[in-house]
Amino acid sequence: MLGLVNPLVRLRPLTDQDDDAVLALNENNVVKLAPLDQDRLHRLREWADRADAIEVDGTFAGFVITFRPGRAYDSENYRWFSEQFGDDFYYLDRIVLDRSVRRRGVGAAVYDKLEARAKECGRMALEVNLLPPNPASLSFHNARGYTEVGKIGDEEHLVTLMVKEL
Repeated sequence: MLGLVNPLVRLRPLTDQDDDAVLALNENNVVKLAPLDQDRLHRLREWADRADAIEVDGTFAGFVITFRPGRAYDSENYRWFSEQFGDDFYYLDRIVLDRSVRRRGVGAAVYDKLEARAKECGRMALEVNLLPPNPASLSFHNARGYTEVGKIGDEEHLVTLMVKEL
């Protein structure tokens, strides 16, 4: 399918033409993410610092949405980071990769770009599901130096709130 050895990873702003692919990818991974419809996607794009398509070797392979502090974003997790860190964080709301590009260095390449952007804020902040469990994501983030600073949730949906000091 897509190139497997040293893929060329590029971020570009999401457009309306990406909506169907983004919504389908989000739905396929909704157990690890919040539900998303077209209106919500457009609202997130308005609030976001970055709302990017992830292209691998020129083909749509995922998307990522990030926020700076001080946005009107209504996420409980984002608000928690705002209360804890004020203006000193950069929030990764969601990243979703197509199965065909997972475990091929694409996520690491995207994170390299986002962490460079987040450096001026001092830390990158995000959450990873504990319930339902997402061990691959937890392992990835631990290996990149993210550490737990809190938890939010209940017995049906629990997340670990993590940061990486930059």
